[in-house]
Amino acid sequence: MSKFLVEGRPTFTTMIQGKTPDRVIELMKKADNMGADSFGIQIEIFDENYKTTDDYKRIIESAKGKGVYVTHYPHFGSGDAKFKDIYAENELVKLAKAGASLIDIPGDLYRHDPGELTQSPKAIQKQKDLIDKIHSLGAEVLMSSHVLEFRNGDEVLEIAKEHKARGADISKIVTWANSIEEEIENLKTTVRLKKELGLPFLFLSGGTCHFHRTIGPMMGCDMWLCVAEHDELSTPYQPKLDKMKLIYDNFNCTPTDKAGEVY
Repeated sequence: MSKFLVEGRPTFTTMIQGKTPDRVIELMKKADNMGADSFGIQIEIFDENYKTTDDYKRIIESAKGKGVYVTHYPHFGSGDAKFKDIYAENELVKLAKAGASLIDIPGDLYRHDPGELTQSPKAIQKQKDLIDKIHSLGAEVLMSSHVLEFRNGDEVLEIAKEHKARGADISKIVTWANSIEEEIENLKTTVRLKKELGLPFLFLSGGTCHFHRTIGPMMGCDMWLCVAEHDELSTPYQPKLDKMKLIYDNFNCTPTDKAGEVY
């Protein structure tokens, strides 16, 4: 079991996008009062002068022992891709040293391929080396692939297996659903991942149908990504934490597999 995740039920992680540490800490306190299990900080949103070790430590200390998941997506903003990859790598290592619990490594870091999952042997080895380094600093790794298109169960499972093979502790895959039929397939895939992957995972979908984000964790997904409030920077697809906790508390079903194992 991942050290970041809550044992025995899906983890309520509140994603936070702010340009300053003060705004991030303000949202963390609001989420904490709502009952957040952990916090997800999107560092790529920060103004550059706040990307310092001292600021990172201040934010992580504000979590008061709760898990801190961090991203620094190199796809954000403009500029040379190779430079952004190296910059993202440096910031992720800095965050691990500052005490972040879970580091997000994009599946196409070092080689930006469609579907955010590179097949370049050289890039894959660099990813593995970075994962080893982050593990040596005491943090866990989530590998993410934002596909942003519908994928069937076989395709999603193959992506997750690649994340696992590269050394990730958690697999994150974001696909799409523009019909009820596609969304139902995503829910079926969620159950399949729980039974076949053997690794904690976060499987989400956007598009015109996105109730997958609401009930996916009741079907086997290990985490919700929520927000404390919707502002100009938050991701619209991510539901509010207080609403998700109400849904979870009143969801009248505990999924099990055929052997009766609760998940």
